[in-house]
Amino acid sequence: MSGAAIALDAMGADHAPKPEVEGAIRAAKDLGIRVILVGREEVLRRELALHPGWESLPIEIHHASEFITMEDSAAKAVRSKRDSSMRVASRLVREGIAQGFVSAGNTGAVMATAKMVQGVVPGVERPALGGAFPTLKNPVVMLDVGANVDCTPRMLAQFAVMGEIYSRVILHCENPRVGLLSIGEEEHKGNELTRAAMVLLKTLPINFIGNIEGSDMYAGKADVIVCDGFIGNVALKVSEGLAEMIRHMLRESFEASVTRKIGYILSRSGFADFRKRVDYSEYGGAPLLGVQGVCIICHGRSNANAIRNAIRVAAEFSTGNINLQMEHGLRSCSNEKVPQPI
Repeated sequence: MSGAAIALDAMGADHAPKPEVEGAIRAAKDLGIRVILVGREEVLRRELALHPGWESLPIEIHHASEFITMEDSAAKAVRSKRDSSMRVASRLVREGIAQGFVSAGNTGAVMATAKMVQGVVPGVERPALGGAFPTLKNPVVMLDVGANVDCTPRMLAQFAVMGEIYSRVILHCENPRVGLLSIGEEEHKGNELTRAAMVLLKTLPINFIGNIEGSDMYAGKADVIVCDGFIGNVALKVSEGLAEMIRHMLRESFEASVTRKIGYILSRSGFADFRKRVDYSEYGGAPLLGVQGVCIICHGRSNANAIRNAIRVAAEFSTGNINLQMEHGLRSCSNEKVPQPI
């Protein structure tokens, strides 16, 4: 697929290193991506031994003596565990040995590590976490979904530029429609942040369509949704919870009677298609947009398919020169004066 090497924190997921190793093997075998597994060498070799023939794949091991747990304080762990798999993987990107960094570890620690070790793209005040999810039309990317709880209007403008570029390059959307998440479509609706951001976003060279409401998210009205990290994280978690509830309710309904079980058998392909469309693992992970190099953050419960797709997205990100495009795009909002709310 590409000549990019992706450094994978193999000790981060809830059930590490099983999903990381299996996901790396799938990415290497299916897509030809070179993967550097970062973690305790003896543990990784033991897991790899369960997959005969892995030696013929473009997979390497880079030893790291420590790893950061989900229970660790993000700030403290990043400073104290200097040889953690997370930090070593990020360092491989900084040194040019790898072009991307993927982790299903402690989200706060991954963000802090990438920002500190890899640095940020010129013009970016704060990196943003982008989350992709399905709509009635094409997948939409929302940012920020958790990296920045408090934002300024200029930060939302930067998120819009970064999200628009990501949508074009990774999600292959020709002319992404960018919407600002608010409580009404009218320009005067919202709080001080959204009203000020509205005026600023209208000056940018992007396809800005104005405010969108929560009910518009799944209708596919926008390809990029901009909001602060507090609202974005709540929206993302509600979406994940809703998808899980629908899957559970459908399964219960199909198992309720013999007639319904027969109906399920007849509609199995349609149900499988639905499950795939709402499955987070198909989107790989959330990109941390605005850091140098590439950083993809996955769910702690990621399975092998999610890891495989995260590696795929990281490779596409690195070959698409997204950071260079972001640096150029951000110049359009770097000198703008932040307007006063209407």
